Parts: sequence; structure tokens; C-alpha cells
Amino acid sequence: MLSYRGIYAKPEGSVRGVAAAQFAAQADEGVLHRLGGAAQLPGDLAVAAAGQVGRQHLPLEPDAGRDELLGRFAAAGLRLGVSGPAGWGVAIPGPFDYDTGVGRFHGVGKFESLNGVDVGAALRDLLVADGVRFLNDADAFGIGEAAVGAARGQARAVCLTLGSGIGSTFLADGLPVKTGGAIPSGGFVHTLRYAGRPLEDSMSRRALRAAYRQATGRDLDVRELADQVRAGEPDAARVWEAGFDAMTAAIAPWLRSFGADLVVVGGSIARSWDLVGPSLAEGFDAAGALVTVVPAAHPDDAALFGAARWAQR
Repeated sequence: MLSYRGIYAKPEGSVRGVAAAQFAAQADEGVLHRLGGAAQLPGDLAVAAAGQVGRQHLPLEPDAGRDELLGRFAAAGLRLGVSGPAGWGVAIPGPFDYDTGVGRFHGVGKFESLNGVDVGAALRDLLVADGVRFLNDADAFGIGEAAVGAARGQARAVCLTLGSGIGSTFLADGLPVKTGGAIPSGGFVHTLRYAGRPLEDSMSRRALRAAYRQATGRDLDVRELADQVRAGEPDAARVWEAGFDAMTAAIAPWLRSFGADLVVVGGSIARSWDLVGPSLAEGFDAAGALVTVVPAAHPDDAALFGAARWAQR
């Protein structure tokens, strides 16, 4: 039986905070198993080696000081109550030096007290860990969905997260591809441009809200905007369509060049899947990318499991 331990630091969104979990998987299959028939919380993947649920979540303020942030990261892991030294995987958004474990958060409005800090060394001490490995949160989400979710068994898949921005990872046989001419730089679609502007100026929570405010003078969050689209409100429909048209037009060429067959989508905006799914499927099809578009199987826990799996590589 293999044991995986992961931490996921999420500075934004309705469920921001830091989560930690221990997972158990059969060594011969390398996939998550629920042990002992134990009852699980809805959507919870966290299963400790002894069969009990092993998951912790703590609130987190992204503008907190260095010691408070590091202490929260470690506390989530320590509260699992697992014994003995072990390796940990940590999913954290950029900008971050994932190889050295040093934060590069300057002028980004999140985790700025960790700019220049050796987060890896600090967590090794606080967690009494054999090792700590870092990865981008979108990559962790993709690894989790490839291992136990909607992208499992896919040779080539792209995972997207839609929320404050557009997170992405291009997966080959379940692992992120970070180099090569078939993908955007680093596999990150947020670096793309559309109509001469950064793509996230056209498609993101901020962009959709701004476009609707400009069109109507009203300030709605994306969930409320989606409600207006369902109700047939013309301005809401135009804003929604324009955002998804921009996104699919910018990303479709990379889906074709990468040879992706599947796009898996998570993030807060994807919770309006009755609108998001058709908008993406129709947009990619119109742009010549023949892919199947599906929602994430584990939208809340895939990144956490992906981080834990990353620690074992």
C-alpha cells in the first residue's frame, strides 16, 4: 500500500485556504482506493492508510505575513495526525520557482510575504519531512484528474481551470508537458493573447464582470451573470458568448498541435456547467479543434491528490 501526502495552497476563490490530505493507493495499480468501506464525505478523495478520512482545511489570508502563511501550510499537514517522516507534495500557484522551492510573488497581490523565501526549507523543518516537492496548482489538478478522474486513461488531454484566470496543463500519459513547440510556453494558456490583448482580459472572472458592467452599469458576479444568461437577458448572453469565443479561438490551435482528444474543465466558473460545457464544445468545434469537453470528476480535490502523487515521483 502506498501513502501519499499533499498540501494545496489556494489564495483566491470562494474556498480559498490551505488543504492537506493523505491518500492510500494500491502499489500494483497506482490508483486511489477507498479502504475498508469507510463512509466518505461528498466529493472527498482523502483516505488515510488506516482507512479513515485524512483531510484538513484551514482558512488562509493571501496577504498574511511570512510566518503566518508558512505556519498555516504546515498546520494543515500536521493536523492530519500522521506519524513518521514522509515526503510531501505542495501545489501552489505561480509565480514560484518549483525546482528550488523559492517564492517569486512580487506585485501579484497574493503570498507577497513569501517573495524570495525558501518555502521548501521552511516546510521541511515545520513538517519534519523527508522532502518537499512543489508543482503548479493547475498541473496538480491535471495530474489528479488523470490519475483518478475524468482524464484517466487518456494519452493526450488538456485540463483547464476557469476562475480568477485560466489555469492549464497539457498532459501526455498523465504527466504535464512543459516544453516543445506543440504547447504554449510552459503549457500555460494564460500567456496567450487574443485581439492584441492578454487572453485573461477577455476571459476570466474579472473580464466577464467588467464586460457586463460596461454594457449595463450593473455589477454581477459570474454566478449571477450565468443566471441572467439562463433567463435570456441579451447583454449577459453577449458578454458570455464573447468571453468563451475569445477563449476557444485562442486555445484551439494548441489543442490541434498537441493532438489532444479530451479537455477536462474545473474551477469556479465551471460550476455553471450547463452553460460552460456547450460554450466550450461549440467554440472549439467552430475553431477546428475536434475534442471532447467534460467537467472535472473531482473539482475540489484533484489538485490535492495531484500534489500528493507528485511527492512520490
